[in-house]
Amino acid sequence: MRRRDFITLISSALTLVSGGVTGGPLGALAQQSGKTWQMGFIAHGHESFYDALFEGLRELGYEEGRNLIVERRYAASHAERFQEFAAEMVRLNVDVIIVVTTPAALAVKKATTTIPIVFPNAINPVESGLVVSLAHPGGNLTGGAAQTAVLSTKRLELLKEVLPGLSRGAVLWNPANPALAPAWIQTRDAARVLGVTLESYEVRELKDFDSAFATMAQQHLDTLLVLQDALVLQHRKEIIDFAIQNRLPGVFVAREWVELAA
Repeated sequence: MRRRDFITLISSALTLVSGGVTGGPLGALAQQSGKTWQMGFIAHGHESFYDALFEGLRELGYEEGRNLIVERRYAASHAERFQEFAAEMVRLNVDVIIVVTTPAALAVKKATTTIPIVFPNAINPVESGLVVSLAHPGGNLTGGAAQTAVLSTKRLELLKEVLPGLSRGAVLWNPANPALAPAWIQTRDAARVLGVTLESYEVRELKDFDSAFATMAQQHLDTLLVLQDALVLQHRKEIIDFAIQNRLPGVFVAREWVELAA
């Protein structure tokens, strides 16, 4: 989802909770209402690209310290805290809740059916039970969808073209995120068609990464694939360092991963 589209979703949610005011630019609405908006923001940890959201909101008239309060909560790789954060946002009665990981979105969905929830790029939101459909999400949720399962199989196909001898690889992923199970199953099945055996390496919290790396280092692997979610994203530097050290080629989700290898 483009930054502008995401910001418009959030701004629209803020406008709706103000009583359905319509007409005029969103920035003008923010300035004219005289209301101080309260936003919940739940993630595993801070990422620099989140800053673009708040820069864009300032352009539209929503500015922290003036008419916007942001309640940030970071789980620090402890996904069990998302339920706690969701309950806290309901107690605070925030105007809108932004969630940047599917497990957090599921926790917030259980906690409230009235506060607008916006997710920037949820993984397989239909399959995970987050929304009814992409065209008509229903309820109090809206946002963008990441087609992780489809793109993961495409990355594997690209690797096989570049490395015809590819026969055995590792997939690093977070099974505590229910949205990733379809991606793992589809990637594994696609690998079988290509004549590639994939081994699953599961990470649910920080300590699991060292254990997974130690086991992978003892295997004779041809590649390392990563099913990205917010937890894995927080530890991308360690993953890239491991891949370089063990000379494991891979195709990653975004340039931020590759830039770490430069």
